[in-house]
Amino acid sequence: MLMPLRRPRLALLAAAAAVALAAPSAAEPLRLAEALRRAAAADPSTAAATARREAAQAAIRQAGLKPTPSLNLEAENVAGSGGYSVLDRSETTLSYAWTLERSGKREARVGRARAEAEVVRLRAEARALDHLRDAQKAYADAWAAEAELLVAEARLVAAQQSQADVVRRVTSARDPLFAGSRAEALTAQAEIARDRAREAARTARALAASYWGGPGDFELGLDDFFNVAPPADLPELSPTDMALAEAERDVAAAVVRVEQVRGVADPALSGGLRYFADGSDVALVVGASIPLGAAKANQANVERARAERSAAEADLLAWKVARDREIVRLVARQRALAVESERIRAELIPHAIRAVEQVTAGFNRGGFSFSDVTEAQRALADARARRVEVLRDFHVGGAELDRLTGKHRSLLTPSSEERR
Repeated sequence: MLMPLRRPRLALLAAAAAVALAAPSAAEPLRLAEALRRAAAADPSTAAATARREAAQAAIRQAGLKPTPSLNLEAENVAGSGGYSVLDRSETTLSYAWTLERSGKREARVGRARAEAEVVRLRAEARALDHLRDAQKAYADAWAAEAELLVAEARLVAAQQSQADVVRRVTSARDPLFAGSRAEALTAQAEIARDRAREAARTARALAASYWGGPGDFELGLDDFFNVAPPADLPELSPTDMALAEAERDVAAAVVRVEQVRGVADPALSGGLRYFADGSDVALVVGASIPLGAAKANQANVERARAERSAAEADLLAWKVARDREIVRLVARQRALAVESERIRAELIPHAIRAVEQVTAGFNRGGFSFSDVTEAQRALADARARRVEVLRDFHVGGAELDRLTGKHRSLLTPSSEERR
């Protein structure tokens, strides 16, 4: 039967990380929602997206223009031989010509331009969501780095306490001198690891802050990092991505319509005046022309456009199946990671803490070696580090899932033109 433990100091020291989480901070922590709001406002792709939208609107206006008429000036019999060797026999014609578009060519062009403009708008929105996903991942990395720093600090505290215990035993001649040197080396190793974790946390915060152009000295609220809940239901696919895939299909359909009406011949009409230098007479001139074989000449383009439309429709179905499958995979992974994190917290870490307490108490009574103590402390630190790793994967996966479902779409601020 185990004897009651009189010195549970290491248990308290090993739980330093948990205590630090509950300690109030001098500065208000920057929550994930606020970080994403700042990242959305500072998205560097906004200027390029605005320029592309303006270009798409210009393309719509251009597509709506009618064929431009032409003013033609033609002079005949200006010079030649015999009776045409002087200008008195010349004939000059000034005419106005225009093309009559048929079968809704202008409407088809405008429809294609509008479909392409919608693709441009939705691609810009998708790129903005990608930016938020990357910012969320960087924030999750900063979270994890801060939690890893707590683990490193707890490991250092435990190493320092163990070193103090070993020094007392060496001083009382209960342990050889090399035991103190070994404990000192382990403390130095833990201190180096703590400093490395501190620098990694600083770098991770700076990288996260770069997504909104702010300083990297912000505070992180780790309570949201450790307190996770798995998705309850399967979320829906992002409306942005779905609309983008459908818009790309609509562009292919609009191209079919453009190619179909392009095969319809458009008549060209002209009218004008002809001036006869010989006699100074003026006569009215009219004309008309229509291309022949236009439908046959454009048949291959129509067939190509129809094939591309069929491919776009098939791609849309395959894309939706793949995205739905990815959502199912991510949700299942999130649930598994949440369960693993909770089991580590509720089962593994308490047993590891109890093992540290028991081995330390036995070591102080002379029943265990210093290696047993360090092994128990390492097991506790590894359990905490594993939980941080699991939680990092959970939050990074959450960023991917939020991107697929468009969770943060409300943070985007479309212009009034986009809303129309």
